[in-house]
Amino acid sequence: MHTWLKPAQRLGSLPPYVFARLDELKQHARDQGLDLIDLGMGNPDGPTPQPVVERAVQAVQDVKHHGYPPFEGTANFRQAIAQWYYRRYQVTIDPDGEVLPLIGSKEGLTHLALAYIDPGDLVLVPSPAYPAHFRGPLIAGAEIYEMILRPEKNWVLDLGELPEAVAARAKVLFFNYPANPTGAVAPRSLFEEVVAFAQRHRILVVHDLCYAELSFDGYRPTSLLEIPGGKEVGVEFHTLSKTYNMAGWRVGFVVGNRHVIQGLRTLKTNLDYGIFGAVQAAAETALQLPDLYLEAVRDRYRERRDLMIAGLAELGWMIPKTFATMYLWVPCPPGMSSTDFALKVLQQTGVVFTPGSAFGRGGEGYVRISLIGDGDRLREALHRLRDAGIRYN
Repeated sequence: MHTWLKPAQRLGSLPPYVFARLDELKQHARDQGLDLIDLGMGNPDGPTPQPVVERAVQAVQDVKHHGYPPFEGTANFRQAIAQWYYRRYQVTIDPDGEVLPLIGSKEGLTHLALAYIDPGDLVLVPSPAYPAHFRGPLIAGAEIYEMILRPEKNWVLDLGELPEAVAARAKVLFFNYPANPTGAVAPRSLFEEVVAFAQRHRILVVHDLCYAELSFDGYRPTSLLEIPGGKEVGVEFHTLSKTYNMAGWRVGFVVGNRHVIQGLRTLKTNLDYGIFGAVQAAAETALQLPDLYLEAVRDRYRERRDLMIAGLAELGWMIPKTFATMYLWVPCPPGMSSTDFALKVLQQTGVVFTPGSAFGRGGEGYVRISLIGDGDRLREALHRLRDAGIRYN
């Protein structure tokens, strides 16, 4: 590479992507013969449901899917999304203007930032947060204001702590409940506060609801669009990656304010041709699966949650029970940074955790554990921690 050929400044604004660095360390550990138990990435284990695979196979053989798909997604998939929202939340969505299929929610979140954020715009992002919530705005040239979340408030956003001058300048607010990485859930009253706050300050609200279906013990997540005025101020993202084991298929969607969705669509027509039609057909089938399938998924993650919380308790960690997501948010032993602790665990046990610093300043001092191994692998991970003398205290 020529030394004079420098990348755009926007790449320089991005902090190192911790997951890419983790991949390097994991490969190095494998090269040394370590049997890794990778609880780092939020990569669901298990196959995509068989009816979804069968629908995809049929659709691949249908010549109508072999050309470019429509930019706004197929009418059938958009209709399935609207019906899913009504079934789940009793929210009426116009499939012809308030829905846009995406090549996974990460793509959509980043492109939304490019569509609505100018260099120098102030963007509000909770910290810790899913990296796409702040990396997309950084690529767009935003000034990020990290709203630090705290354990004593159960990792729930407190808009009352926001300085008035910051609120007055803000253009976009990102938030995410059930939350990645903390596993926190928020009361409906927070969503009502967010809508009122956005109306008062004329802020675009972006809610990431990708863990909507992974909820336990009777807890039911809230949709932004359930809240009166929610659709007027914002949009909501969803992905099929987690619930339906479709992470590799790259399919998600955004719903809500039709003007915001039209702006995102306009940008995307200049960047991509949408999702392969056969994948959209498969995703349509997934959204129509009976609730019995979802219950099996929830049971699997709830059992893993219980196993890990009990096992970590024996090692000195008192982790509050989570009511949603596929993660545990675990404090590092006193005096250790999140990167140092994750590296120590990897090197001494072959178990992979994600350092909390990957999720912003507010994530320092914690690691995220993904519940993506079966019971035997999770028990083995706990056994290795115990044998290596890794404890909280």
